Amino acid sequence: MAYIIGSVLVLITLIISGLIMRKKVYDEVDILEAWKMDIMNRNITGELSRIKALNLSGETQEKFESWKERWEAIVTNELPDIEEYLFDAEEAADRYRFPSAKKTLRKANQALQSIEQKIDDMLTELDQLMASEETSRKEIEKIEPGLEAMRKKLSQTRGQFGKAGLRFEEELDGLADELTRYHELANAGDYSDARKLADTLKQEMDTLSEEIDAFPAIYRTCKRELPDKLNELYKGLRDMKDDGYRIEHLGFEKEVHDYQRRLAECMDALEKGETSEAKAVIPEMEERLEEMYQLLEKEALARNYVETKISSYQDSFHALVDKFDVTKEEVNKLKQAYHFEDSDMEKYLALDKSITQLSKQLETIMYALEHDHTAAHSDLRDELEDAFSKLAALQKEHDAFKKRIENLRKDEIEAKEQLKEMKHQLDQVNRRLNKSNIPGVPTFIWNKMDETANKNNQVFVSLEKQPLNMSEVKLALSEAKEAVHDIMEQTETMLDQAYLTEQVIQYANRYRSQNPGLAAKLAEAERLFRSYEYELSLEHAAKAVEEVEPGALKQIEEFQEAAN
Repeated sequence: MAYIIGSVLVLITLIISGLIMRKKVYDEVDILEAWKMDIMNRNITGELSRIKALNLSGETQEKFESWKERWEAIVTNELPDIEEYLFDAEEAADRYRFPSAKKTLRKANQALQSIEQKIDDMLTELDQLMASEETSRKEIEKIEPGLEAMRKKLSQTRGQFGKAGLRFEEELDGLADELTRYHELANAGDYSDARKLADTLKQEMDTLSEEIDAFPAIYRTCKRELPDKLNELYKGLRDMKDDGYRIEHLGFEKEVHDYQRRLAECMDALEKGETSEAKAVIPEMEERLEEMYQLLEKEALARNYVETKISSYQDSFHALVDKFDVTKEEVNKLKQAYHFEDSDMEKYLALDKSITQLSKQLETIMYALEHDHTAAHSDLRDELEDAFSKLAALQKEHDAFKKRIENLRKDEIEAKEQLKEMKHQLDQVNRRLNKSNIPGVPTFIWNKMDETANKNNQVFVSLEKQPLNMSEVKLALSEAKEAVHDIMEQTETMLDQAYLTEQVIQYANRYRSQNPGLAAKLAEAERLFRSYEYELSLEHAAKAVEEVEPGALKQIEEFQEAAN
């Protein structure tokens, strides 16, 4: 029983599935049928009839006939084939041959797509042909008056073109012939070729129009303006030569002749209507002419500079030579009294050599000015400016050297003054030691005094040498200064220690009778004090008093500082 029910359910399922699939086939058939009917109902014949507005001959006639045949083939052959595909698909669906039905529907769909593409191609070609005809017609409508305007302009300004006017007229005639050819192609229905010719005609006319507009200025420049400039420049060159300007090295006369020759060649080409060479030569020549005038101006300014500055330079140079001669005499005298360092002599010899070189440079400049008329003033200006620069540097170096040798005497005087001051300071130290109320002066102080006196004497000896070596003097002076400073500091320290020791012992005496240990330490401090061992005596006394009265040493020091 279950087997029977299962079989029935399977059967029902198969039937329902078949019905659904058949319904899908019918629906797709309806869609494709509607698509086919839409194609059949389109007014393609009406669209194609738009071409009748053109000249229906030649290429246009051929295209129209081709499109018409394609549409008829679609209506009479291809669309009926679609109908057969749809009928076969329905029949296959009725028999539940769904794979066959789907395959047939795919063919029908592909066929309809192919038909759509053919229709689109036809209409696109039609639109292109119509647009091509309209575009070329509008271009021609602009070209025709343009050609007339160019011909009129050429006729009215004939003198501005010279013989080249004939060449432009010939080109205008050629364009007119091409225009006639365009109308012939359009009348014959060959709109594609007519469109190409119209584009070519427009380009040629634009090019010719630009040439006609530009030609008069180019022709005028090459015929009158540039020749006038070259003649003016050539005359200016001759006048400058007559006035003594040195411009031969520039070679401008040859350049002017070369440009005149090139202009003649340009004019020959322009008379034939060829402007390419002139277009290249004009900017080059104008730029070069500007450069020439700038160089000539530079030469004129250089001459003025040299002529106005050379006397000033000579005066300045000779003034430096005179100063250096004085310096030479001073050096010769000073060398007998002073020792010159190697570095100072090197500077002196370098100055002498540089002045000699400047003298030779001045001779070269003066010779060129007076005898060598081929030397350019611009080169002489460079030489003179270089000489001025070197002269200024030499003047600074000479002033520095002169100050340096003047400082030799100044340094000697200052060294003697400092030696005198140090002797005075040493005498003060000696008097202070002799007047000090202390048991005696430690031996190291007297030794240091002797050493300092010897160093001062060494300064004196160095100052008495002939020739005087200031480097040696300065070294001896530095050592003597340091020795004086040391003896003054050590003496001050020793006296301070001695006075402070006396104060500490006197202060500690109040505890002496009460403290035997303190008394013994003070006795030792007094012994050291009498032996001139003031530093050790201070240490013993300070230690003793701090033991019985902490902080006492600080009070004593503060009291002594206040008293001093």
